[in-house]
Amino acid sequence: MSESTHVTRWGLLGAGWIARRAIAPALHTADGAALDVVAARDRDRAASLHPARYAADTYAAVIEDPDIDAVYVALSNDGHLPWSEAALRTGKVVLCEKPLARDPEETRRLRAVADETGGLLVEATWNLWHPRTARAAALIASDAIGPVTSVSGTFTIDGVPENNYRLDPDLGGGALLDVGCYPMTAAAWVTRAVDLQVVDAQVTRSERGVDMTTDARLTMAGIDVHVRGSFIEAPLQTLVIEGPHGILEFTGNDAFTSCLQPSALRVLDRDGERVEHFAPVDPYRLMIEHVGRAARGEPHWLPQPGWSIVVADAMAAVLDRD
Repeated sequence: MSESTHVTRWGLLGAGWIARRAIAPALHTADGAALDVVAARDRDRAASLHPARYAADTYAAVIEDPDIDAVYVALSNDGHLPWSEAALRTGKVVLCEKPLARDPEETRRLRAVADETGGLLVEATWNLWHPRTARAAALIASDAIGPVTSVSGTFTIDGVPENNYRLDPDLGGGALLDVGCYPMTAAAWVTRAVDLQVVDAQVTRSERGVDMTTDARLTMAGIDVHVRGSFIEAPLQTLVIEGPHGILEFTGNDAFTSCLQPSALRVLDRDGERVEHFAPVDPYRLMIEHVGRAARGEPHWLPQPGWSIVVADAMAAVLDRD
């Protein structure tokens, strides 16, 4: 940790679209955070994200920098394991893009390294920090809709650029790992599952073997779960959580990607039906702030580490079922 007890000094690995659009802006504006270093294969692209100290053309430069407290791994899925592990082994906090790794074996390995080193490893499923998500979790915890009986989530998009890593099986591509992991993670936090069973799975694959559309039905902790992810369907985002006394519905076709826009939650519970509205927020910024607080020993909220393993197991079981 740097000498300052109030600022976490971040290094960012990757300068791709999501880093430019969301991560770097959040690191620049988050309280208690400083974007010190950015590394990318193209140094000029790294410099364009305006790191406070320098831009690098090797990821190792960030990992080995003793003045960096925390590393954000914003690489393609095949880079999550090696660079997260390297950062943990140099004593750095790690915030890694979702999915944490390509498969259950890699996911468990990273969690084991975090346990071995005593390091902080957080999966960057950023919508979990959104106030709407927190409100839904609080309503479930308060028994507002009774014991959850079903969770249904969809995240579909209508195309991925040719030659994108999401279409490469060796790089951890596929719709389920890219967009389907959002509703799968929702199922994990809603059910707090430690056991799961695949009931049915329908998978449409590309010629290279990655799933382009996956529709899966599972049970988690005995709760019915339906997840759909696709690269080749009209954009759609839904999340519906049901119980014997009501329904929670993320409305607005932004269930997992509401950022800097107003959002809404339809609630039907023991108190009746209503729509709760949420002001625009940047969940990336909230996530970075909470991880920084955790690193500094300040009050914070982080997702349960076990959710990453549950999601990895569920996605592998679905794809193996095909």
